[in-house]
Amino acid sequence: MPTHLRPYYEEEIQQATAALADKKHQVCWNHLERAHILGQPYPIEPTAVHWRMLIFGIRIKDMREILGQIPRLLIGGVKSFIGKITSGNTGRSNVPPLKPMIIPDDLQEMINTHNQPGS
Repeated sequence: MPTHLRPYYEEEIQQATAALADKKHQVCWNHLERAHILGQPYPIEPTAVHWRMLIFGIRIKDMREILGQIPRLLIGGVKSFIGKITSGNTGRSNVPPLKPMIIPDDLQEMINTHNQPGS
């Protein structure tokens, strides 16, 4: 992951961790989804998010999420590595893994800023 995007990704992970500690489950999911979107083009970051989603699913006893995260863990990083990603996909089990989704405006701005010359 480029150094420009890493702080945003890490902030989303930190916010997810804090929300989980406060038992704010939906807030935690939102931050994990945002971290997944930011990390999606890179092989390590989305895999780390899928791992967190799996652990979260286990913690809240959500079988759908648990079963849905296992294949994403096995395949997601490989897809990113070879450049076969689905833009904007949140990484959750309630969304088909190949479904493109709209990237939230603030995340798109972070990504676009990185893609500009000199950034």
